[in-house]
This record gives sequence, structure tokens and C-alpha cells, in this order.
Amino acid sequence: MTTRADVDDFLASERIAVVGVSRTGRKFGRAAYRELKAKGYDVVPVHPEAADIDGDPCAASLAAVAPPVDGVLVVVPPARALDVVREAERAGINRVWLQQGAQSEEAVRFCHEHGMRVVANECILMFARPTGLFHRAHRWVATAMGKVPR
Repeated sequence: MTTRADVDDFLASERIAVVGVSRTGRKFGRAAYRELKAKGYDVVPVHPEAADIDGDPCAASLAAVAPPVDGVLVVVPPARALDVVREAERAGINRVWLQQGAQSEEAVRFCHEHGMRVVANECILMFARPTGLFHRAHRWVATAMGKVPR
């Protein structure tokens, strides 16, 4: 279960890798990357085949990110999430955010078994500051329904 402390700890990361940034820009990973960057986060795109994303150098893997990151936002299909968190653990990254739609029970279990802090099934844009109007409204509704981490 995700706690508010897990959310706050992840968002305190100085440098965040985003795995699942599409080259086409039509998927959520690219939108999250752009939005976090616009909010002032130091984000690093990770894509195995892209040299750059939006003109920023792209790492082919988490192991190739230099200097290292403090956390990784995972925006891949659930079937690939476990592979990404295993790669994060090998790279020494102990903060993981499994974006809604990327979470898998196996990936969450792996994180817990390896002492990694994990946020699962939450939208990072509902919590990353400053929060836009749409995501503030979304968080307000989720809070009213008791669905926001405490």
C-alpha cells in the first residue's frame, strides 16, 4: 500500500529517470517527462533506442544514466514493469514510482523484498508541484473518495 510518506520521499528525489518515454510523444511517458521537466524536476529520459528526447540526451538503460538518479518513474506496460524495477535495483536506485497502468503485483513485491520504496497505482502529476488545475481537481475528487495515500 502506498503511503503519503512514500509519495513525498519520491518527489524529494533530486534526479529522476523516466522509463517509458516514447519517441513519438503520443504516450503518457513523454507527457510526464515534459511536465516534470517544466515543473523544474531534473529528469532523465530512458529509452533503449533513442539518442535524445526533446533535444535532451537519452540514456539507453538505467545503468547508463550518469550521474546516477535518486528515483525512477516507470511508465511501461505492466508486463515490463518487473524487468524495469530489477534493472533499477541493479543500478542502486531505491525509489520507484509505478505510474497508473504500469503497476504489477510482481514489481511491487520485488521492490518490497529488496528494500526499495515504491509508489504504485498513483498518477505522479497529481502530486508533483506545482500541480496544474486538472490534476488538482482530480486529486480533490480522489481525496473526497478516500483514494489518496495518507
